[in-house]
Amino acid sequence: MQQLTLQNRPIHSYIEQHAKLDSGKIAINFYGKEITYGELWDSINRMANFLFDQGVKKGDTVALYLQNCPQYVIAFFAAQKIGAIAGPCNPMFKEWELKYQLNDLNAKVLITTPDLFEVYEKVQDETNVQYKILTNYRDYLPETPYPEFPERIVEAEIKDTIPWSSIFMEEKYDFENNVEINMAEDVSLIIYTSGTTGSPKGAMLTYTNSEFQATCVARNFGFTKDDTYIAAMPIFHIAGKVVSLLSAMVVGAEIVLLTRFDSKGMLQAFDRYKATALYTTTPMNIQMMREEMIHHIDFSHLKINIVTSFGIQITQEISNDWEQITGKPLMEFAYGMSETHTGNAMTPPQEIKYGSVGKPTFNTDIKVVQFDNYDEEMPVGEQGMILVKGPSVFKGYKGKEEETLESFYGDYFITGDIGTYDEDGFLYFLGRVKEMIKCSGYSVYPEEVEKMLSKHEKINQVAVIGVPDPLRGESVKAFVVLEENMEASETEIIEWSRDKMSAYKYPREIEFIQELPKTSSGKVLRRLLKEETVI
Repeated sequence: MQQLTLQNRPIHSYIEQHAKLDSGKIAINFYGKEITYGELWDSINRMANFLFDQGVKKGDTVALYLQNCPQYVIAFFAAQKIGAIAGPCNPMFKEWELKYQLNDLNAKVLITTPDLFEVYEKVQDETNVQYKILTNYRDYLPETPYPEFPERIVEAEIKDTIPWSSIFMEEKYDFENNVEINMAEDVSLIIYTSGTTGSPKGAMLTYTNSEFQATCVARNFGFTKDDTYIAAMPIFHIAGKVVSLLSAMVVGAEIVLLTRFDSKGMLQAFDRYKATALYTTTPMNIQMMREEMIHHIDFSHLKINIVTSFGIQITQEISNDWEQITGKPLMEFAYGMSETHTGNAMTPPQEIKYGSVGKPTFNTDIKVVQFDNYDEEMPVGEQGMILVKGPSVFKGYKGKEEETLESFYGDYFITGDIGTYDEDGFLYFLGRVKEMIKCSGYSVYPEEVEKMLSKHEKINQVAVIGVPDPLRGESVKAFVVLEENMEASETEIIEWSRDKMSAYKYPREIEFIQELPKTSSGKVLRRLLKEETVI
């Protein structure tokens, strides 16, 4: 097992150090508006002091209902600086989803924008939020944003809210105030599980969890202070956060912060701001390769592009297409989940193996064990349950002590995932135990069938589920999104599948749909497809 030594301090203290050593170094570029490490630290400090002045104390929760923007970064670290807990809320939430999370967090403060406040307003009387801070994208946008700014900007003054800009006009918040933090015990962040198998649960992550995993990511992929990241993945999501925000802040790099992904906008930002590091999903790379402008961009400054296979599995073929244009291959980022701060196994950049999710990272033990006996490890090449132990594993689910206890076997987190190792020590994620399909006694993994179907030239994206079958127990049903301007019949896809797959594995039903239901990070929600099928 590779060992990693930490500095044992919260990530906001890294920002403070960068500000002292090189205050003029750019920390954030927001559509052309540059914020230095000195300015970032000053803003974090002032916001932290304001929150403290309002009575926000250690252990309270500050909810961040924001798109990717500088205000998110400032508020995130400001809350943690005074020992409060950052509670990211998905900006795609509708009112009932937001109410559930705000109440589960018992959020004391909500920071949001006027357009999203419209959603909160519908349920504000049903929450315990005491302070509402309202910010506007214009607070940090240049006169002429580049690339073009994609969000709706609402100019509004709303009763009983605190204007973000007013906080930074107050002289009284310009002082140092440090709170003692227990790195291993204090909760710094609560990230909610995606709810793929039920109601979302709040995973409580400590300061050590974050420092460790951010450092692992930076070390594994060779990130340094000289790098410029494009941060288009949502930083309220655990993967986008640890790669595009936390690892960058640890090493003192620059992040080009985009509110969301747009293929043209991302290419424009990459080209204008000379980015060296990209973190994407496979569909994002495919969309960028379809842009004519990609062939006129100088990619010589690109150092690395790591990918998460949401929606479409990254393959050697897709990587080759990307490398032919950019000169750099694509590689799978990692294996992990909210409860383990993700990145528990990562691809070694010099040892890419497609189909794999990499090797266990520093100080981390990942076992593949028998489904009914967690003491018995599976031999190489055989499938079993994935268990994870390491410094990034969470403290537990907020308010759910029994579920927390049930999620551990000794020191190991029970992931609920099916995996296997190969002879070179690479881990393979095969699917969720709860989503495994039983056909005539055989185990069928949705991801495996999806990978095969994705090879069909007319299929853009696909998801499969198990449906009841009176003879076989269950059969495979595939939901297919066709390539643009393509047509296909159910019979055509089924016959193609029968030629390519085992008799128990190929889909017996095909349903053509316009898009797959996904989380905001791009993870396919098979649960919703199953619910719609039952209905």
